[in-house]
Amino acid sequence: MDQAPGNPQGPHDARELPTCYRHPDRETGVRCTRCERPVCPDCMVSASVGFQCPDCVRDGGGTGSTARDSRPRTLAGGTVTADPRLVTKVLLGLNVAAFVVQLAVGDRFTDTFDLIGRAYVPLLGSVEGVAEGQWYRLLTAAFLHGGYMHLLFNMLSLWWIGGPLEAALGRARYLTLYLLSGLAGSALSYLLAAPNQPSLGASGAIFGLFGATAVLLRRLRQDMRPVVALLVINLIITFGWHDIIAWQAHIGGLVAGVLTGYAMVHPRRDRRTLVQYGVCALVLAAVVVTTLVRTFQLT
Repeated sequence: MDQAPGNPQGPHDARELPTCYRHPDRETGVRCTRCERPVCPDCMVSASVGFQCPDCVRDGGGTGSTARDSRPRTLAGGTVTADPRLVTKVLLGLNVAAFVVQLAVGDRFTDTFDLIGRAYVPLLGSVEGVAEGQWYRLLTAAFLHGGYMHLLFNMLSLWWIGGPLEAALGRARYLTLYLLSGLAGSALSYLLAAPNQPSLGASGAIFGLFGATAVLLRRLRQDMRPVVALLVINLIITFGWHDIIAWQAHIGGLVAGVLTGYAMVHPRRDRRTLVQYGVCALVLAAVVVTTLVRTFQLT
């Protein structure tokens, strides 16, 4: 239909929406029912009629909960996201990328970042190890692998176990669990293995995921037999080939995973955050103390 002369209509003539009074970069069509200030979804508070702004709720004794507070939450209190496997994908990508660098650069890269207590490394021409102040090895070793099959098995386990666990815990809690398990595995390996015995791999973190998954299934009263059977098989392999497998990393990661997983899914809602932070802090403290004790032994 033709437009009437002198009365053009177009997208540039549409009236712009107001912006949130607390977030000027966000347009919104919702206003507070009390003060009529524009509020975005993160600021609006549900009221008996319409929405109110946080200031009116605080000053006027209004009731309700913000849209942020009413978002769906996981069992552990994490935010439900559109892609519940994002962190798992990132971790898988980091492990694969590190392995590609290992292949491209060679043993010098691996010897620089794998886990070793304290020993002379000929390729680097110096005494290396965690006892020499290279604490980063406790973490970097968890992203390195000794071959294609080593990488394949760990990444398949990460995908199968990690994806559902991330969806159940939420991204931040899942990543915390993964990193703490990996660090705990490295710390126990550092404490008990020979100081000149290098080790590497994501197995400590993977065993932590196994432990947390078992705790989660028990909490949900679901069939635990598949994951328990898989865990038992992995433990049999671990101790059956203990001369080539760092069993210390597996056990350390498993214990940390069980403890952290329990703290994630079992506390009551009103105490959940305190318990989660507290247990994670204790696990990290145990890693630090273990590392210090072994360092004092080797220096």
